[in-house]
Amino acid sequence: MRQPTAADLRKHERVKFQLRLVGSSLAEVSRRIGVTQGAVCMVSIGRKRSKNIEAAIAEELGKEPEELWPKRYPERSTAMT
Repeated sequence: MRQPTAADLRKHERVKFQLRLVGSSLAEVSRRIGVTQGAVCMVSIGRKRSKNIEAAIAEELGKEPEELWPKRYPERSTAMT
């Protein structure tokens, strides 16, 4: 399991803030897709990967996962430029 960087933690806080702005939370995402809140948090921070959880967070925000975590999707990021 990799250690999150300062940038990972800042991104995690931004994701939580954006979720609050749309009236949601990491806990709400976890309930909606039937996984633990800890699993959603670990993915948001970057300690674990789950395309399902990344997609659920992005959907809640009306975005694509590549927009939230471009470094996790380098093949799509380069294809879009």
